[in-house]
Amino acid sequence: MTTAATAAVPVGVLAPKARLFPALAAVYRAQLSRARVARIPLLFVATFQSVGIMVLMRGVVDGGGGSEARAVVAGSSVLVVAFVALNLLAQYFGQLRAGGGLDHYATLPVPPASVVLGAAAAYASFTLPGTLVTAVFGCVLFGLPMGGLWILAAVVPLAGAALAGLGAALGLLAPRQELATLAGQLGMSAALLLGVLPAERMPDVIVWARDLLPSTYGVEAFAETFAPHPDWTAVLLDLGVCAAVGVLSLTVATWAYRRAAVR
Repeated sequence: MTTAATAAVPVGVLAPKARLFPALAAVYRAQLSRARVARIPLLFVATFQSVGIMVLMRGVVDGGGGSEARAVVAGSSVLVVAFVALNLLAQYFGQLRAGGGLDHYATLPVPPASVVLGAAAAYASFTLPGTLVTAVFGCVLFGLPMGGLWILAAVVPLAGAALAGLGAALGLLAPRQELATLAGQLGMSAALLLGVLPAERMPDVIVWARDLLPSTYGVEAFAETFAPHPDWTAVLLDLGVCAAVGVLSLTVATWAYRRAAVR
């Protein structure tokens, strides 16, 4: 065989990388299947925790549609999203990094963004049943109308994307698995302490910290729908902030994934 003929034969040609959306769908299905088996008990814990918080708060907060009752129900409902999308995702990526799981994903011909987005979407969408159960229970407990529960179809994915991106970034940037778990727990605690209590009863420093928490805007959007005459402009603005933070946090998480995968 001549040199020219030998040069014409491709050697070691690899398959092209998968496109973003097909790879994203594949990762999403795999993560959702895994979460369905391993995370159902934890979702029950998250829902039970949020319901328990509302029962405790009912002893000090009047029902009937006041701002305090709306804040408690909305904050407790979004807390389910924070528990799963922020806390558990931070632990998952921290464990994945510590156990060498990122090396497995690095060998697959998939874009890094599809791994982060697929896992985040699976964890965020997994929270919808628990959030809905918590919201319905809270409406019954505090005497709030249920006509605005449809807004959860927007609040859960948008707040979930923001919190999931934050959780993934914390898990991937933490130098040790234990620190990723700690960061996830602290983030969920912040969502609990700052999201459930009404803002008008907090000092200014706490209000400023509350404004930095992505889940706050999902809570505010949901709480506004309980008002007799909701301000839909404010609802859309809060959801827009959730969407913007979601894009930013998922972008940071994708960068953190690339950074961790090459080490």
